[in-house]
Amino acid sequence: MSPPPVVRPRWLAPVVIVVVSIMVGGGLLARELYRLPESAPDAILAQSAAPRPIEQQPGPGTVELTPDAAAHPQNTAVRAVMQAYFDSINNRDYDLWKTAVTRERQQAKPESTWLKDYDSTRDGSILVYRIDAVPDKQLRVLVGFTSTQDPADAPPELPEACVHWRLVLPLTLESSAWKVDAASGSTTPELSRC
Repeated sequence: MSPPPVVRPRWLAPVVIVVVSIMVGGGLLARELYRLPESAPDAILAQSAAPRPIEQQPGPGTVELTPDAAAHPQNTAVRAVMQAYFDSINNRDYDLWKTAVTRERQQAKPESTWLKDYDSTRDGSILVYRIDAVPDKQLRVLVGFTSTQDPADAPPELPEACVHWRLVLPLTLESSAWKVDAASGSTTPELSRC
């Protein structure tokens, strides 16, 4: 006597097809959601790099964006204002700095003070990690960078010739352009020695 024939449920094949279709569709949807916007061709995607030797610090002065920051709708404007901000420091160009910051920040730092504060500073390895919108037409930009300077010009809490920074810079819409605003006392930069 032969064994009875195996009866497979008729519903199994359609269920497998539906599950596979949902998985493929979900994958395609996720790819579209996490793909960089076409409007951000200038965004430079940062790759994790090995730490630089001290003689190569602070690194290039070009502002780069993580994929997360590049996906923000204001990425191009933020990158431009951050580039002007860091270029002004690296080139000791107070007039350029004034174009990148709010009137309030300018008033708090007259040219003589600004030149003294950045006398020996050189910034590089600049990476915008994140851009967040906050109320009242403002953005918060999480940025990391490396500065080299005379230790006498370094932050008092870390008087080193080379410092890695990570801080949140507030940006405000002023005269229809994003500008770096005066930092509030609620943000404390993270500093570490190179």
